[in-house]
Amino acid sequence: MTKLYSIGEVLIDFIPQQKGAALKDVVSFERAPGGAPANVAAAVAKYGHGAAMITKLGEDAFGDFLIEQLGSAGVETDKILRTREANTGLAFVSLKENGERDFSFYRKPSADLLFDEEEVKAHWFSKGDVLHFCSVDLVESPMKQAHKKAIQLMKEAGGLVSFDPNVRLPLWEKAEDCRAAILEFLPLAHIVKISDEELEFITGISHADEAIQSLFTGEVQAVVYTKGADGADLFVKDAKWQSSGYKVEVQDTTGAGDAFIGGFLFKLLEANVTPDNLVEVLTQKQSEILQFANASGALTTAGKGAISALPEKNEVYSLINNQPKALN
Repeated sequence: MTKLYSIGEVLIDFIPQQKGAALKDVVSFERAPGGAPANVAAAVAKYGHGAAMITKLGEDAFGDFLIEQLGSAGVETDKILRTREANTGLAFVSLKENGERDFSFYRKPSADLLFDEEEVKAHWFSKGDVLHFCSVDLVESPMKQAHKKAIQLMKEAGGLVSFDPNVRLPLWEKAEDCRAAILEFLPLAHIVKISDEELEFITGISHADEAIQSLFTGEVQAVVYTKGADGADLFVKDAKWQSSGYKVEVQDTTGAGDAFIGGFLFKLLEANVTPDNLVEVLTQKQSEILQFANASGALTTAGKGAISALPEKNEVYSLINNQPKALN
């Protein structure tokens, strides 16, 4: 069976128990497992496909908790290493009244940044597998080099590479450093998922369609442009498909984009996608893929946290069947 491999950060999100307060004014928090690559792996696993996490955690109670939570979600944890050289990463979140959030991160460095390229093994990957990564762990570190090694080995095995920049500027010394790292890795991916909030920052282009076309560089074959509650657009070099979102009562938007791309990659894995047939699969199945991804993202906003708020697969299909949306 093919498998999703996520590489990057796994951390604890401390979610406030009240909305509308600045982070400095929050009195109490609820602990939740998080980290964008981990959220994506958990979504794919929860929907019934194999998923594994590649990272490093501290030998601490938070690391123990994350191993347990990922295992409970069905994610394989045997490629998560442990270290005493750094602690597990933490993120404190402040929720606005509309469910949007601000972050404060604790990692200088966190254990995930110490994962070394020599710890990535070629025998992990096979044809038809998918490697997914984000930009948070692309700061100068051993983990950045581990990403390059994993991407190389996945391609040599005949697998697909997916990149969600997932911009988090507070983690970077300078915004330009973040942008430069994203532009360095973007041509290495077959699929790029980008949000409406990130597009101009990454490309430097204000017109959306022109900016999206500029992302077709290197090995990029498909761009998924997410627009929050308004759905998502899917682009290949010679075609574009639009989709609408689903209406739910929003509690917390943390992890919504991860649940979206998790649902998207789950459907691709289900279709036995490879770099050679990616465009063909997307052309034939774009409607059902986008519906599933949009419903997955929407339902995650109805709960708190990311992994803990992921819906069951039958809940995703129930939303699709009961609230159908037109796809153009």
